[in-house]
Amino acid sequence: MLSKRERWILALLVVSAFINYIDRTTLSVGAASIQKELGLSNYQLGLLLSAFFWTYAACQLFALAGWLVDRFHVGWVYAAGFLLWSAATAGTGISRGFAPLFGLRLLLGVGESVAYPAYAHILATFPERRRGLANAAIDAGTRTGPAVGTLMGGLLMARFGWRIFFLALGLGSLLWLAAWVFVMPDGRPAAGQKDQGDAPSVVDILFQRSAWFTFLGLFCGNYFWYFLITWLPAYLQKARHFPAPKMAVVGAMAFFTAAASSVVCGWLSDRWIAAGATVTRVRKTFSGTGLALATIIVPVSLVHSDRAAMALLMLACAFIGMWSSNLWAITQTLAGPRAAGKWCAIQNGVGNLAGVVAPPVTGWVVDRTGQFYLAFLAAALVALLGSAFTIFGIGPVEQVEFPKRPNPIAAGRR
Repeated sequence: MLSKRERWILALLVVSAFINYIDRTTLSVGAASIQKELGLSNYQLGLLLSAFFWTYAACQLFALAGWLVDRFHVGWVYAAGFLLWSAATAGTGISRGFAPLFGLRLLLGVGESVAYPAYAHILATFPERRRGLANAAIDAGTRTGPAVGTLMGGLLMARFGWRIFFLALGLGSLLWLAAWVFVMPDGRPAAGQKDQGDAPSVVDILFQRSAWFTFLGLFCGNYFWYFLITWLPAYLQKARHFPAPKMAVVGAMAFFTAAASSVVCGWLSDRWIAAGATVTRVRKTFSGTGLALATIIVPVSLVHSDRAAMALLMLACAFIGMWSSNLWAITQTLAGPRAAGKWCAIQNGVGNLAGVVAPPVTGWVVDRTGQFYLAFLAAALVALLGSAFTIFGIGPVEQVEFPKRPNPIAAGRR
């Protein structure tokens, strides 16, 4: 059982993940209104929608976010990041042109870049047999964020306008900080975990074979996920001819299915480990099998029956939840508390490059072929490749023994 304080920490992390994904996705909900009011071209709007990923991925690929999390008090680093991204969201509501909006989206990416490294650093201090459910709960927050943001954002913006919505969302989110200050973790490893002295460097992490396969595995899974969250609405309306209200409901159901599956599979994986199964078998079974089974999405674009197609879609989302529930638990175990921030930051940076690749590749395929079949097939093949990376590329899921660097002061005394 998690302690009472750990349960509070986890609950607040889940809420922050939920807010995180609402803040990063709601610009697309208000895109039409923003474009019309500010007189933006389609190219400018595209730049605004992609600007978040520029700084979000860069801060993690260049290890800035991971270094901050591992070097300083993780609770305060995360609080600062949350404050920055909430301020950027609120500032969106008072922006009067393209340039300030673009700058705020870049700031949003900087602030949110510390989120996953902080999650990894904190959850790496949780007992191994509890990490599956803990990661799944946070993952559920990230899955429900886009669903709720799409539904509620659309309704509230239609009634109150996009400016009021962004101001209320950004300023209202600051209430989270008050609770976080009282329960934030101290970052110390849990009893029984290894203490490896100085934190491993980025180079130490990059020399680990398992690290590269966790990076590639996340990229492949994220390609599948970003394909869904960026193109599923268009597919439902263009290919299935769903009216907007029906599209919104079906899309939300798909994201909620992924969230529910993540929680259930996270709980089941922890129970399996508690029953005596090895961490390697459990984590790889859930993550690798989940990605492989998600390929059931291919027939969605082939069957004529809407009911059958939506049933297959929900199954594919359930399987992607099965993958994501154990993905970060693998990284946290491999890295250990002292390297989790850096490792996770690089992994998330590589993984989010899928957000740069998947949407335009899908659009190019649909433009060239006039249909979605090859786009669905591409997403399925990438997911299958990710399954192979996870199962066969990652080694035993146990804390890596990083090389211990000599202490230069002690060496000089010899």
